[in-house]
Amino acid sequence: MTRLVDLAQVLRSKNAGALLCTLDMMFEDEATYRRVRDSGMITPQRIAGLYGVSDNEVAVIPYDVAYAIKVTIPRLLPSGDPGDTDVYGAQQHAPLLDIEIPD
Repeated sequence: MTRLVDLAQVLRSKNAGALLCTLDMMFEDEATYRRVRDSGMITPQRIAGLYGVSDNEVAVIPYDVAYAIKVTIPRLLPSGDPGDTDVYGAQQHAPLLDIEIPD
């Protein structure tokens, strides 16, 4: 098994409007991308568990031509809310780092 952080060229998060956050996983080559995409480890259920949201609120969208996977999740607080600690959504990708992908 290899951690996602060791396979992805880019792992990042950002706002997708005030109420959603996007998690981006980008890969150097097609083989690595397909390995992660087809592993069964990046699912709405797994992402929902990591972020404390319902799996029906999670969208996992593979982009074959870009060797990328985009995941959209709801923000727990709207961007800019008085309790929001990450107004840009740029620090939300950390739970993805240790997902293990089978060899």
